Amino acid sequence: MSLISQSSNWATDEHAMFADAVKRFYQDELVPNTETWVENGVVDRDFWTKAGEAGLMAGSIDEAYGGVSGGMGFDAITLYEQAAAGDPGWGFPIQSIVMHYIAAYGTEEQKTRWLPGLVTGERVGAIAMTEPGTGSDLQAVRTTAKREGNQYRIDGSKIFITNGQTADLIIVVAKTDVTAGAKGVSLIVMETEGLEGFRRGRNLKKLGMKGSDTSELFFDGAMIPLTNLLGPDEGQGFYQLMKQLPWERLTIAIMALGAIDFAIARTVRYVQERKAFGQRVMDFQNTRFKLAECKTKAELLRSFVNDCIARIENGTLDSATASMAKYWGSQTQNEVMNECLQLHGGYGYMMEYPIARLYADARVQMIYGGTNEIMKDLIARSMDI
Repeated sequence: MSLISQSSNWATDEHAMFADAVKRFYQDELVPNTETWVENGVVDRDFWTKAGEAGLMAGSIDEAYGGVSGGMGFDAITLYEQAAAGDPGWGFPIQSIVMHYIAAYGTEEQKTRWLPGLVTGERVGAIAMTEPGTGSDLQAVRTTAKREGNQYRIDGSKIFITNGQTADLIIVVAKTDVTAGAKGVSLIVMETEGLEGFRRGRNLKKLGMKGSDTSELFFDGAMIPLTNLLGPDEGQGFYQLMKQLPWERLTIAIMALGAIDFAIARTVRYVQERKAFGQRVMDFQNTRFKLAECKTKAELLRSFVNDCIARIENGTLDSATASMAKYWGSQTQNEVMNECLQLHGGYGYMMEYPIARLYADARVQMIYGGTNEIMKDLIARSMDI
């Protein structure tokens, strides 16, 4: 299967050629290593630079900063093909998000300094939003950034940070004014190499997504230059977050579609080979009906995701629609994984079969990027109810 379909009015021949190249790269460099990364709890750093050399992260970034000025569709293809190859662990979704924060709000000096390294994979990015006491409520963050001379003093902690063990460029969501609520939130870019007062906690053990390093981060008087403030003024962080969250939520829907396509293909193969009561499992009407339902859900999601990609390419993807994509994509992903695992029978519960890992990996999709309950509330608000 492919992300690009007849409804992909954003896609060109160049996108199709890029998709073929990305697919080949993943088959050569990602698929053979997925299980190792799951066991180790982290993707090898050399994979990041290989992906950079192959141009996987350059598609949407301006040529002036090492990219190819191709638009968001190229990032969408990189995301989809990763999930369609059966791997959710590589942290490119966060890398893409970080690059687009810097591209959207960074000064010329900041973009020149940080974007090329992110494009090549020499730098790994993370965004530190969630705290132990705050999840989707970003206005309630307690991490502070206080001016001391020409620097910010960062104090606080973050949790559930993707790429947390490997990132060397972290966008920290912090309060520059603790009395101003949402208007006191700022985004500050932290370069971690040799930084005193910064500490990584343990690599968190998770239900799924085990190849993705997810960490606690601690800031105890970490000193960051004032020039690392993202944007021209303090207090713009909440607005910046809200403007960029549609892409983050769309990435979740895109990867949901890729994972669904992979799961359906693997399940079809399994039920064609597996026999019960003297016939293939595929020949039972229930099997055929269940797979027909899964395939229909996949195609409906594919059409919606393609529409959202077209919208983000032309700058019209609104928060409510992105919330629908995230909610519906992750919900559909979990439904399909449940049906596909069931069709595997007892073998589906064994971790040596990819469907078991896909089932576990899918569950967090309904939580991160804003829980699906938050998504529904945002959708309802857009309806004035």
